[in-house]
Amino acid sequence: MNSNNYEMIFCIVNAGFAVEAMESAKKAGAQGGTILRARGTANPEAEEFYNISIQPDKEILWIIVPKEIKDDVMHNLYEDAGLNTPGKGIIFSLPVTHAIGLHEQEEEKKKES
Repeated sequence: MNSNNYEMIFCIVNAGFAVEAMESAKKAGAQGGTILRARGTANPEAEEFYNISIQPDKEILWIIVPKEIKDDVMHNLYEDAGLNTPGKGIIFSLPVTHAIGLHEQEEEKKKES
């Protein structure tokens, strides 16, 4: 299925901050997401260049949202979990070009309305 109406938002935060980041995304209309545990690999030059301490334990939040709310969700994530917060989050998005299951969810929502 062609799903050009959606974007996948990735939010990489220090361990322990993904739930807080998800709550922030929900305030902007996201329905939910998936949290993955990860481990970062930064070198001392990157820490010095960005003037930040890199915590190796990370969490990655994956959130699929309609394009219409992507900017609002990303803004909320940046405000509540971005680089200037204890979560030290990095947020980016990629287009969802094909997906199975999103269309079915849309149809269920239409039936409930």
